[in-house]
Amino acid sequence: MRSGFVGIAGLPNAGKSTLINALMNSKIAIVSDKPQTTRSEIRGIYSCEEGQIIFTDTPGINKPMHRLESRMNKQALDVIRGVDLLFLVVDGSVPFKKGNEVVLSMIENIESPVFLLLNKIDKLTKEEILTNLASWQERFDFAEYFPLSAKFDNNFEALIKTTFEYLPEGDYLYPPELISDDSENFRISELIREKVLICTNQEVPHATAIKIENKEFKRGACYIQAVIVVERKGQKAIIIGKQGSMIKRIGELARKDIEKLLNKKVYLELFVKIEDDWRSKDNKITEYGYGGANSDEFI
Repeated sequence: MRSGFVGIAGLPNAGKSTLINALMNSKIAIVSDKPQTTRSEIRGIYSCEEGQIIFTDTPGINKPMHRLESRMNKQALDVIRGVDLLFLVVDGSVPFKKGNEVVLSMIENIESPVFLLLNKIDKLTKEEILTNLASWQERFDFAEYFPLSAKFDNNFEALIKTTFEYLPEGDYLYPPELISDDSENFRISELIREKVLICTNQEVPHATAIKIENKEFKRGACYIQAVIVVERKGQKAIIIGKQGSMIKRIGELARKDIEKLLNKKVYLELFVKIEDDWRSKDNKITEYGYGGANSDEFI
């Protein structure tokens, strides 16, 4: 039996969260088409007879504009340095970016083997896939190469099998029935934030945070009160919408996913409050559970 930690790293929008959900065949991480969707380390626990793989999704690595982004980069780097194996996920449908050079510089000195996962090949021809792989081979000595489509593939048997071959021998690290070690409140808050990302545009989704204020189970249902935090008055108006239309839509979409998560009826009440420049305040970033909130030190 083998077990170990596998980090999933790459640029924003490379498809890391879509990949971990596909590998786990369950919604572990929220997904949207907007950068910085993942703000924290997200773990998916894959268990089978061969052993256990703890997949760790990381925030996309980018040039920080706020303290939040700096902490997200730090958390991604910590994961990269601490795993038994690393998946570098790249978007094969776009040209090589300068940001990829930053990612490669971050992994060049790690001791763990690195797999290149060339994602979004559904958008490429066979010739383009081969050319893309050859280009990456020239840039880094990857242990394995896997062209795939995290969004459309439904068979990752070869990737899972090869991953186990690179992991150390060992027993289960988590109970086999567990699929994630994230708290229930965090998963609920992320589902709400996902709907904000889907429903809003421009700066609004990036300036929002979610905090669960109260959660009660009674009479076979779950009653939740949550706050959507924004940074400016104008953002609050957008979240609320005309006659409350936007916040109602966010709530309705989120409630459906939360009911699937909890497997029970959910009553969700959403509020909006302004917290000026919260993305630059360490105490607020930690309070909302982002950017390595469980770490003891930040740079």
